Amino acid sequence: MSGFFSALTTALDPLCGPVGIFSLLGSDTLVACGDTGWGDEIAFGVKVTITLALATLPVGLVIGFLIALAAQSEEKLLRLAAGIYTTIFRGLPELLTLFIVYYGLQILIQSVLASFGIEQRIEINAFFAGMAALAVVFSSYSSEVLLSAFRAIPRGQYEAGDALGLRRSRTMVLVILPQLIRIALPGLGNLWMILLKDTSYVSIIGLADILRQTGIAARVSKEAFFFYTLACLLYLALALISSVGLGFVERWTRKSGARR
Repeated sequence: MSGFFSALTTALDPLCGPVGIFSLLGSDTLVACGDTGWGDEIAFGVKVTITLALATLPVGLVIGFLIALAAQSEEKLLRLAAGIYTTIFRGLPELLTLFIVYYGLQILIQSVLASFGIEQRIEINAFFAGMAALAVVFSSYSSEVLLSAFRAIPRGQYEAGDALGLRRSRTMVLVILPQLIRIALPGLGNLWMILLKDTSYVSIIGLADILRQTGIAARVSKEAFFFYTLACLLYLALALISSVGLGFVERWTRKSGARR
């Protein structure tokens, strides 16, 4: 994981540095790197936004997959629990979910410690709180997309795996999952776009993402229109890059399905 984040840092180096995008705009501009501009701070905000989104995605997908499995389980309690989970986190505003995780977890942990006679102030890491809150919201929506994809796969696929002597786990990995990914990918791609935008909520709890860094720059420099326009362009750039990447993945899955 540390190697991944190092690679991410290297990939984002072109934003600043001797020949960086912000540096090339001139040493006397508002987005220049160094003490004369806000390029370093905004580049760091871009890094935080991308890192948060990429860290949230696998967590949300795993939880969503488990919720989708529970929603189609033969156990009534599992189906009920999955329904309650998705209803709650699809119904709550994302910002309220973030506040509940960030402040609620601190209060809960402090209450548990106090019950053991430990009086200590606990502060939840803003990045962890943001990732947890966004993950539960993302999982509640992705579970519905995955559940629809599960229902689109004929029951005969499972029966074919049984006929071949495969355990259900092997059937899931070798037969069901490849089809599930191909069917669910367009819906999950839309949810990824929403997740990228939802990362802006973490600026409320002090995490230095794009919106927080450009907001600080806007207040200090009194150039609100410039910096918020820059924030818009950065989010649009991330969305454009994501669209290209998702298009490539969709074409690859279609080719893989055709070869099968």
